[in-house]
Amino acid sequence: MSPNPDFPFAIVGFDLDGTLVDSSHDLCNALNHALVLAGRDPVPLEGIAPLIGRGARRMLERALIHDGGMDDESFKPIYRELLRFYEANLAVHTRPFPGCIAMLDELDAQGCKVAVVTNKFEGFARSLLQQIGMLDRFVTVIGGDTLGPGRSKPSPDPVLEMIARCGGGRTAFIGDTTIDMEAAKAAGVPSVAVDFGFNNVPVQELGADCVISHFDELIPALRSL
Repeated sequence: MSPNPDFPFAIVGFDLDGTLVDSSHDLCNALNHALVLAGRDPVPLEGIAPLIGRGARRMLERALIHDGGMDDESFKPIYRELLRFYEANLAVHTRPFPGCIAMLDELDAQGCKVAVVTNKFEGFARSLLQQIGMLDRFVTVIGGDTLGPGRSKPSPDPVLEMIARCGGGRTAFIGDTTIDMEAAKAAGVPSVAVDFGFNNVPVQELGADCVISHFDELIPALRSL
């Protein structure tokens, strides 16, 4: 479909966890599987959000820091077990946030290209989206490992790569953490924050150009930018 010349964006990019989908339950189960194997206390579901944002390794590291830390040799097998468990249980409870599918339909109707830029491993992101029936909606999926070490968000590189893969054009990026907003700003694109995700600071402090509380508000928000 040709872009609607009256719509302000040709490309809209999205973070995945805490933005498009609520993956908190499945991430918490995987983390706790690893923590229990390590003889550590599990994290309650309500405590998982601050640990999410820079990939599974950082999630586990953050949880362990609160429980005395762990040396590298002991960490490696626990991390591998977390990944093994999570890969087998990516979409047991994970679902799109309310209004997400209707919003994506509307962006499609406007001729927008949509894409995902996440710090989750690309293979995990693609598998998750496939399992919940959403993968075919996106022009590209860029993960935390797609471009190599040091080039995941908050680097602008994955956002710029997304724009290139989508053929260029005016772009906005949607996310839920400072990592997303910093990546968008560094890439020179406007950002929208969702207040229902895994916000690592109060949503008004994320540095977004606009904040929404439901995906019903996204299209009007994009028109206002």
